[in-house]
Amino acid sequence: MRLLLIGNTGQLGWELQRTLQPLGIVNALDYPEINLADPTSIRNTIQEYHPQVIINAAAYTAVDKAESEPELAGAINGIGPGVLAEEAKKLNAVLIHYSTDYVFDGKKGAPYVETDNPNPLNVYGSSKYRGEQEIQQVGGSYLILRTSWVYSLRQQGGFVGKVLRWSRQQETLRMVNDQISNPTWARILAEITSHILARGENYIHERAGLYHLSGDGLTSRFEWARLILELDPFRHEQLVKELLPALTSEFPTPAIRPLFTALDCSLFEQTFNLKLPSWQDALRLAIS
Repeated sequence: MRLLLIGNTGQLGWELQRTLQPLGIVNALDYPEINLADPTSIRNTIQEYHPQVIINAAAYTAVDKAESEPELAGAINGIGPGVLAEEAKKLNAVLIHYSTDYVFDGKKGAPYVETDNPNPLNVYGSSKYRGEQEIQQVGGSYLILRTSWVYSLRQQGGFVGKVLRWSRQQETLRMVNDQISNPTWARILAEITSHILARGENYIHERAGLYHLSGDGLTSRFEWARLILELDPFRHEQLVKELLPALTSEFPTPAIRPLFTALDCSLFEQTFNLKLPSWQDALRLAIS
């Protein structure tokens, strides 16, 4: 199997580059080798490598910065995935693309299912939603995997790394307890992607579509931070003495954050007979 991985230096892409190796020849690229903001760059790269599988783990993920760079975010997260889908369809190749819980406004009050209507509150969420739409309009053998709160411990990536770092710098930490979703360890997300691909291109073609895929169970950033501090194998290095709950409104940011974006992954579990572990168990594995 010839695989083209885009975004191999990111949290998820770094894990994918390792988990995909047993499946075949993996060509792993990132900017500037491929520029998702430039359709010509995308088309030339796909034509050069002629892959059977394209995995797009790249994205414009700077949520606040996107508010001042809507065109760039829209090009990378919105237009780019559509071009990837077009090129994949020409080659009859499989496209796997990752999206986000931020396509929702967080006002449902219960975990979101795939048929719920997106209503993003910020530029980042809007750009990712457009990417979903562009891929769906093209069609072909694609999987759009919406995930949430992705983290790794590589290079202090994501929320877990930040909490561990802050715990060594501050005596008091304040974490929002009104943002709720599903923490997802990048390594397990990569592994489950590889499990699906190992079943073959026809298997994916028969199940093409959009699915929710995130850590099992939901929590607040406050409770997530509390467990991170408890599981820290080097707790003796912590300076933090108290962890206090706070409201999102106390931390104004350029981008509005949706509050309740937990994802219901039942459709994925029923379709693929696979399930991510609980977010707590995944965190224990990640930190240990």
